[in-house]
Amino acid sequence: MPVLPLIDLLILLGWTSLLVGFALKALSLALSYPLSILGLAPIDFLLVAGVCLLFSLSLAARTWVRVHEPRLVARRRLAEYGVDQEGGAAEHPGFRSVADRGPAPRSPEAARSR
Repeated sequence: MPVLPLIDLLILLGWTSLLVGFALKALSLALSYPLSILGLAPIDFLLVAGVCLLFSLSLAARTWVRVHEPRLVARRRLAEYGVDQEGGAAEHPGFRSVADRGPAPRSPEAARSR
């Protein structure tokens, strides 16, 4: 299930309830009469907005961590233990990998044919 539409919906619901709460509070102050919508006071709309926005933030953070977790774990493992992503043995300080040594030497026959 895609998560981004759910995050967008929570953000939209949070900001909408925040605006409704502020409008309701402004009307209550202007009319000097406590207004409510379906029994919800302006502070209730503020609480709903806070919950929605915090939940969308935590859902976005969880999604980001889930996407980036394999690379972060591999980088940490390499930094702490010197173990590559495939789980190989620890490298010695003087060890150079094949990529560090450059191309493999050519055989004498290949050198003469050139």
